[in-house]
Amino acid sequence: MAKPPRSLSGKVIVITGGGRGIGKATAHALKRKGARVAIGDVDATAAETAAADVGGGAIGLHVDVTDHAGFTAFLDAAEAQLGPIYAVINNAGIMAVTHFEDESAASIIRQIEINLHGVIHGTREAAKRMRGQGGGHIVNIASVAGKAGFAGLATYSATKHAVVGYSEAVRAELQDSGIEVSCVMPVIVNTELAAGLGTARGSKHLEASDVADAIVEALEHPRFDVYVPKAIGVLSKALVPLPRGVQDRIAKLMKSHEVTLESAGSASRAAYEARAAASAPAADEVIEVEASRSVEPEKTTAA
Repeated sequence: MAKPPRSLSGKVIVITGGGRGIGKATAHALKRKGARVAIGDVDATAAETAAADVGGGAIGLHVDVTDHAGFTAFLDAAEAQLGPIYAVINNAGIMAVTHFEDESAASIIRQIEINLHGVIHGTREAAKRMRGQGGGHIVNIASVAGKAGFAGLATYSATKHAVVGYSEAVRAELQDSGIEVSCVMPVIVNTELAAGLGTARGSKHLEASDVADAIVEALEHPRFDVYVPKAIGVLSKALVPLPRGVQDRIAKLMKSHEVTLESAGSASRAAYEARAAASAPAADEVIEVEASRSVEPEKTTAA
């Protein structure tokens, strides 16, 4: 007999990167379940606007996930206003599409700081709070790019592989603690992050609401691997035992690498790439330090 879903009614759930896209859609989905939602975003106006749109007592607060002290303060503020946090959804992330040889040091560092270090800090802070209250749920947003590398997304794929591996290790450490861990791995989603990207043969872009529904389902029926759509999980597992040459032929047939690589430096991604480049103010210090160590200037692609 299937277990009944865990009730989310009245539960306090925090979402980073919640001012738009998957984060905002998830806030709406959680509100429909009766959850109390704290939306964090580096764009404070977007966070506040999203919270007003969601309603139901949702709050919108500024958070730069690369500012670890600020991230902690954001969680403190969410608790102070809404109560003990039941779940943290580490959703904030950016994606640069570029040939790996042309990617700037700033782009590489920014993705690592937001997509990986932000998730690590959010996970650690969530676990500290949840241990004290006997349980909770950590949801880390990765990607199918965390299971396979895609041309034009070398650094992004690296960060998402790291999120998957980190989440798996954390889950192993938290067994029997009452703290659940889920790792969400969607295909391309129709959000600003995917601007200009085409679709592989036999596939289509998801809507943000599709991923939001999968996140809610994982909170109600806890599980670690959350592929969106579910069929991609079956395909991913089926490809693993195949020889690399066979996998390459399947990828070529589906044009999965062309989808991303062809959009590198395209005008259709200009607005998103510009916003992403300004999305983590606290990471600028790290970028400046690393840039000062460079012997040769980095080649860059047009945004």
